[in-house]
Amino acid sequence: MQKYYAEIFGTFILLFSGAGAIVTNQVSHGTVTHVGIALVFGMVVTSVIYAIGEISGAHINPAVTIAFWVGRRFPGKEVMPYIICQVIGALAACLLLKLIFPGLDNYGMTLPAGSDMQSLILEGVLTWMLMFVVLCVSTGAKETGILAGVAIGSVIALEALFAGPICGASMNPARSFAPALVSGNLQSLWLYLVGPTAGAILAVPSLWLVRNNKNAPVTETPDETLS
Repeated sequence: MQKYYAEIFGTFILLFSGAGAIVTNQVSHGTVTHVGIALVFGMVVTSVIYAIGEISGAHINPAVTIAFWVGRRFPGKEVMPYIICQVIGALAACLLLKLIFPGLDNYGMTLPAGSDMQSLILEGVLTWMLMFVVLCVSTGAKETGILAGVAIGSVIALEALFAGPICGASMNPARSFAPALVSGNLQSLWLYLVGPTAGAILAVPSLWLVRNNKNAPVTETPDETLS
């Protein structure tokens, strides 16, 4: 059960910090700034990876969990429990933000600034980039190691910096689902479920193209993958 609690708490920390930065930016009339929000997301992911990477792998993202499974690094029977835990953590964080800051229209939603197709493609490519790095620096299905947190957090921050104003740079279905549900606006949610999931899955064969057969894919038992 420790790994499930870790995913709940890790995703809660991600959403409470990241969506919280967006909410704080709204109520403070832009004090946090777009750059600040991007840095918050990057730094909190870095911190969570170092905190729970050895326990659950610090997926904190359904797209990451699915991609690890597609890459044969993660047991299929654990995919749905992980996703449920991630959604629970994300929802708890956004509901707490709503309790603290009642009456807002947006509790950290990701919304397209341009066309739906533009945001769909951006989310797919951004998550492909993120997952490619995750696969390269992770061990099995665990985002652990001296460089993993820095590498992954840096990618998230830089992608949020340049793409956030256009698509929101979610790269995480749970990160978009919870704020959309709590805010009562599901209109564009499908973009942030389909795009990141497809992009993460596409990163798996991309890694195989640049790694020799001995290094990819990795097939592990549940005991080898998770603690």
